Amino acid sequence: MHTYVITAKPAAWQRLFAAVRVWTVRLAALTVMGVLGGLVFAIRSARPLINYVAAAAMRLEFWAARRTGLPPLGAVLGAQLTAEFMREFRNGWDRPAAETTT
Repeated sequence: MHTYVITAKPAAWQRLFAAVRVWTVRLAALTVMGVLGGLVFAIRSARPLINYVAAAAMRLEFWAARRTGLPPLGAVLGAQLTAEFMREFRNGWDRPAAETTT
């Protein structure tokens, strides 16, 4: 047991407020962790659904392209975006760093 000078011993209401403060912080931390956990779970759970919808849209696009004889727009745009990304990446990777003189 801690030793206190009689006049320095916290009163019952001071101990109560200290306990309330501690539990308020604990509950706030628990709430934040619960919200973050729920958000991460929702995002991770939505990923397979998004992949399924994207695959279904791709199949539908290829079916429509085969029926109409037109090229699939998503595949054409995707290939062009990929080629542009690769070109930019190679340019950034191969370009020597510019020397600065200050």
